[in-house]
Amino acid sequence: MGSDGEALRAPRLAEMAADRLRARILTGELGDGDALPSQDRLLQEFGVSKPTIREALRILETEGLVSVRRGATGGAIVHRPKTGNTAYSIGLVLESRSITVDDVGQALRRLEADCAALCAQRPDRADVLVPSLRECNEQARRQIDDPLPYTHTMAVFHERMIGGCGNATLSTVAGAVESLWLAHVRTWAERVNDMGRFPSRQYRLDGVAAHDTLTDLIEAGDVAGAATMAMGHFEPEQFYVEENDPHRLVVAAPLRHLPSPPT
Repeated sequence: MGSDGEALRAPRLAEMAADRLRARILTGELGDGDALPSQDRLLQEFGVSKPTIREALRILETEGLVSVRRGATGGAIVHRPKTGNTAYSIGLVLESRSITVDDVGQALRRLEADCAALCAQRPDRADVLVPSLRECNEQARRQIDDPLPYTHTMAVFHERMIGGCGNATLSTVAGAVESLWLAHVRTWAERVNDMGRFPSRQYRLDGVAAHDTLTDLIEAGDVAGAATMAMGHFEPEQFYVEENDPHRLVVAAPLRHLPSPPT
């Protein structure tokens, strides 16, 4: 009877220990890259068995909040949640449902329009957001004859706009969808560059000009104009090479260790 009761209690104790350690990570008491207390300290603090502590660490490792090193130099390192983790989790769900790349692109069009509208509403946009967007535009213009760096910088513009919309929930969700889409865009850019079919220089100049206009609308506080421009400028069709490209399925694996977007 006693052993059965212990077997029932052990998972619950592991979950409770994981809950307490998770709370320390999420509140910032344990920072990104910090080491968790040693196993001996955790055993003393929680008053549980070694298997229970190991199970608690396994729970946190599965959630991506710690990485556990085994062996003589072992220990657990803290990883604060990042947008990349969210993108990977969403990617797994979409992959399991056989969702297409085009479905992601169409969702992102609408999310970006909302983000652009909120950017235009920020009272501090001229100080904290617009200079960052203009910096991207100038860098993209300097890279106009270097397609892959140009593509990266244009993507950073969108990431900064999403990250700067002022609504943490929307920027997190939209940022995760953006990460999914950019995994496709990176592949597209490499493919067309290798094929010698990267869009023309004028196309690239027009892209930067569109970002200039969107930045101007945000700076002017034109909420409707910024939303309309963002949705009209973002056309998933321009990032397809073959007829089947829109129907390609989402693959989550490239997002496994994705860094958070720049802000």
